[in-house]
Amino acid sequence: MLTGLRREIDQVAKDKGIDKSVIIEALEEAMKQAARRKYGQEREIEARFDEDTGEIELFEFRTVVENVTPEDETGIGIEEAQEFDPEAEIGDEIGVKLDTSEFGRIVAQTAKQVIIQRVRDAERDIVFDEYQDRRGEIVNGIVRRFDKGSLIVDLGRTEAILPAKEQIPRESYRNGDRIRAYVLDVTKAVRGPQIVLSRGRIEMLTKLFEQEVPEIYEGIVTIEASAREPGARSKIAVSSRDSDVDPVGACVGMKGSRVQAVVQELRGERIDIVPWNPEPARFVCSALSPAQVSKVIIDEEDTSMDVIVPDDQLSLAIGRKGQNVRLAVQLTGWKLDITSESKLKQMSEWLSEAVSIIEGCGDPEADLLLQQGITSLEGLAECPSDLLSSLPGIDEAGAQQIKDRAVVLAKQKVIEAEEKAIADAAAAEVAAAEAAEAAAAAAAEAEAANEEATSEADAEEPVEEGAEDSNEASDEESESKEE
Repeated sequence: MLTGLRREIDQVAKDKGIDKSVIIEALEEAMKQAARRKYGQEREIEARFDEDTGEIELFEFRTVVENVTPEDETGIGIEEAQEFDPEAEIGDEIGVKLDTSEFGRIVAQTAKQVIIQRVRDAERDIVFDEYQDRRGEIVNGIVRRFDKGSLIVDLGRTEAILPAKEQIPRESYRNGDRIRAYVLDVTKAVRGPQIVLSRGRIEMLTKLFEQEVPEIYEGIVTIEASAREPGARSKIAVSSRDSDVDPVGACVGMKGSRVQAVVQELRGERIDIVPWNPEPARFVCSALSPAQVSKVIIDEEDTSMDVIVPDDQLSLAIGRKGQNVRLAVQLTGWKLDITSESKLKQMSEWLSEAVSIIEGCGDPEADLLLQQGITSLEGLAECPSDLLSSLPGIDEAGAQQIKDRAVVLAKQKVIEAEEKAIADAAAAEVAAAEAAEAAAAAAAEAEAANEEATSEADAEEPVEEGAEDSNEASDEESESKEE
């Protein structure tokens, strides 16, 4: 029926990357639909591909009856049936081969449309299966166009979308630029598989390190935790299962080559690599790098820490707009409160003043309270009495006295702070008024100087006119002498 059909099937399967069975199934379905359109939808028709002849054969199944009436299109007489099968009996179903040479142009067009659709569906399924397995990987593509802030990326066999919310802030691309992105999700859609990419997720950062650092890929070095603010700064905590391998050094690479490759891919995003430690306090100290930490006060019940840093390290520990401490919180999972040493000293003085109501108590007890996480007068007033009575020389009555004293001191501190704020505001108003007066005086002096300069210029003008008159007179005298 179709010359070279097997060769055509092999060629299509090779070009499209589709299994031959899918194409054969599509051809059989197409021929069956074409035959039903020619002979009628009520006919029971089956298509089969003959591997030996390379043809698709059509069979119509009819029921063997004794006498066939003109209205019966699905029956076959017993005598005609026995020509196909000598053992045929009434009630059996006989497959009668149909002649496909009479198929017209419309039937052939229908078969073509079915084949195209089935091949297209098979291609979509292959692409979906391929990228579903690549979910969580980094892929390369080319930016093709823009759609409402999203990038449409050509991956070769299909296209993917990089939504605006998954892009790195302030990162721009042009049509034709190469791009690397993380495969975030793969779903089936009407027009084919929907592949969603991301460059802003933390997984993009960790996958880049897996590609650049062989020790991570081999499992020797592990990224234990990571935190990221896309386009600005990131932190990763790494550990090593081999004592001879420095995890931070492995990620940094020779002269920083490995981490610089990741930084360049992320368009200059700063990356801090810190060693992971199972002890929370040590891990927090590492996470706050490059700032130096003096002391850590842990509250395990609230999973929070008060981190004490030198006064000159306070701004470095907090970072620009709180970025450094914010990333450290994400990295460690602990709530962090950054305090300077001078502020801690002031807290210790307040606590010492509160506990000094008990004879013999002072700075040592205040230090013990700081170690227990009591870092304010309000916290001292609300702390359990059992905690205070556990300190040397303090009973339950003394604990209550200390708490009452803390309440009084806290109110005093509030009043002092309000008075200081009022005084500062008044001083600022006075300074502003003085500055305004000075500015007005300077303006008046400038105006007076300007007026004086103007008057002097006006006074000099007649002298110049006299000089001109004398010059004119001398000119007239010289002319008369010449005459």
